[in-house]
Amino acid sequence: MREHTPTGAMVSPVEITSASVQRGDLIQIGGRQRLVIDLIQLRQGAKRLVFESGELLTMHSRSRIIAMRLLRRW
Repeated sequence: MREHTPTGAMVSPVEITSASVQRGDLIQIGGRQRLVIDLIQLRQGAKRLVFESGELLTMHSRSRIIAMRLLRRW
């Protein structure tokens, strides 16, 4: 599995919730970066995150996680 560190791109740590998580977010779990490739809406504001590795993580409506997000310039 490859580590995701964009070269030449500006990334910023952001606090995410189930309402603000996006595809492309990098989340560190167990010392390894995981890239969010898909999101599945669940009941009561929860979301299931699908990582590039095939692993899943369920974020409940009150969950808060720090993720790295690519800063986009317009």
